[in-house]
Amino acid sequence: MDEKENIKERNEICSRTLKTGSRTYFFDARETRAGDYYLTITESKKNFSDTGEVTYKKHKIYLYKEDFSKFQSILDDMIRFIINEKGREVISERHQKDFKNHHTTTYNQETKDVQKKTSEIKNFTNINFEDI
Repeated sequence: MDEKENIKERNEICSRTLKTGSRTYFFDARETRAGDYYLTITESKKNFSDTGEVTYKKHKIYLYKEDFSKFQSILDDMIRFIINEKGREVISERHQKDFKNHHTTTYNQETKDVQKKTSEIKNFTNINFEDI
């Protein structure tokens, strides 16, 4: 085994992969020269050229232990914000050819439910307490 293979084996401690459509995410725990660990997150996106040749565009983040807590806190906050603002539905799915209209039906039912609750609250707040 040559020097490069030895360093590579020592450097890669644990890996997980998440494949989602044309993107793949790699989560790798790696070891520093000092023997500590850090995390790399790599996004790899498959692209096709005009000639049909497949290429991969990669973006990498290096995340060190001293930043874990702040990174996780902000990531959790941003995920909560997006879900609270836009829900879990992936809006781009509406533009796919095989999109089923059940998302719209669910949205319409949720809207009706909110309107009904709002009406109930309005009726409740219009109670004349002298009549009780």
